[in-house]
Amino acid sequence: MTSTVTVSGIDGPRLTLGFDRFDRLDLDRHLAVHGKLRAPALDDLVRACEQVDLRGRGGAGFPFARKLMAVAARVKYTTTDPPALLPGEKSDKRGSCEDVVVVVNGAEGEPGSAKDKVLLGRAPHLVLDGAQIAASAIGTRRVVVAVEDDEAARSVRAAISERRMPARVVRLTERFISGESGAVIRAINGETPIPPGVKVRASESGVDGYPTLLSNTETFAQLAVLVSLGPDLYASAGTPDEPGTTLLTVGGTQVVEAPLGTPLQAVLDQCQVPPSPGVLVGGYHGMWLDPANVARAVLSRAGMRSVGGTVGAGIILPLTQGTCPLGEVTRIAAYLAAQSAGQCGPCRLGLPDVVRSLNALTEGAGTVDNVRRAAGVGRGRGACTHPDGTAKFVLSAMEAFGADIDAHRWGGGCGLSTYGVLPLPVPDGTEGRVAIDWSRCDGHGLCAYLVPELIQLDRHGFPVVLGSDIPSWMEKDVQKAVAMCPALALRVVGGVPGFGASRK
Repeated sequence: MTSTVTVSGIDGPRLTLGFDRFDRLDLDRHLAVHGKLRAPALDDLVRACEQVDLRGRGGAGFPFARKLMAVAARVKYTTTDPPALLPGEKSDKRGSCEDVVVVVNGAEGEPGSAKDKVLLGRAPHLVLDGAQIAASAIGTRRVVVAVEDDEAARSVRAAISERRMPARVVRLTERFISGESGAVIRAINGETPIPPGVKVRASESGVDGYPTLLSNTETFAQLAVLVSLGPDLYASAGTPDEPGTTLLTVGGTQVVEAPLGTPLQAVLDQCQVPPSPGVLVGGYHGMWLDPANVARAVLSRAGMRSVGGTVGAGIILPLTQGTCPLGEVTRIAAYLAAQSAGQCGPCRLGLPDVVRSLNALTEGAGTVDNVRRAAGVGRGRGACTHPDGTAKFVLSAMEAFGADIDAHRWGGGCGLSTYGVLPLPVPDGTEGRVAIDWSRCDGHGLCAYLVPELIQLDRHGFPVVLGSDIPSWMEKDVQKAVAMCPALALRVVGGVPGFGASRK
């Protein structure tokens, strides 16, 4: 993956320091580039994080100092074992506690994100430095690195071996919701890797039920840079309110390190992105910006908020000229509906309704109000943030692509094809979709009763199929519906396990 991603920077590298000379920084190269670091005591580390307002870089932007303090407040220290040590560091006999865990969340379920894979693949020791700095501060040696990518897993395991570090790597399922903190904890604990239905703070009960400090890959790398430079030098880049640099993935294939406060247009120019009808910022749970707001946008929390956007996980996806904007939005919404865990009403029924309303709007038969109504039904009521994030993505598109939507509403279409320019995972051959053999269907309606998430009836009583992949949690229900269809008209096309290519 990292070999297909180009890396560049604006105004000098920090996280990507040494990338111009080395494809990957092993331990010797890492120490030559970044030097040996001394792990500060907890109080000093908290003060440094607060001084530069270090925030998580996984999307939520939670203050890292507060996470540190929340975990530290719940642990009890002993002096039987030394805390985690950085390469070359000697123990100072600080107390340690094995009943607390540090987790590096390297999941990048977002198809358009590559920055964490780049860090884990090319600068794994910088990430591990940050993890060990945090672990030492709270007095533990237990570090877990959770990754989705094989290349990243190999790189991290090699780095752990070089450091002789007591850490382990956990492979996650490659899925959009895999990176949600609760899903990561469940995966590490050997449970079904989906968000828990009830919010549980990792700082209170995480890995094996112990207090857990969980943060994004880039966050730990930023922590290492902060300790290396010190707060004052760290704050020499960025803005006074939001110091430092950040990593951005542009178009799914380019990673850029830029100071916070950089104009969005400067990043697009750096990546040679041509003028676009709209730019998605923050990924598939982010927001669309029209060209006027793209020109005004600044890469900071405040700057993005002022134009109705978000930095999120640093994902920037420009829409290519010549493809249908509404068709692209509908395509991604269908993907997001199929990626849900299916454990709450807003995901099981709400997201498919959003896709239906978008399909109708694309065909010229729906309205923007119907889309807004469908997207708003489940907001704030889901078992996780997936339905809210999807709603945000869809609703912002209604604002950004007004002209295209009008062309569909009044002309039945905009005259452009949907080319699928927004990145989605490469199909692995197991995906399937529900289909109807219209030469057999008699309109019994049983299928809509058994799988209402995927099939509804039109006013004549015939099925209308949602054009999205069958979620994994619905496979048994679909199998039952196929088996019970009185006319033998319902079938699955594709390669869903247990179905074969289709029912004949």
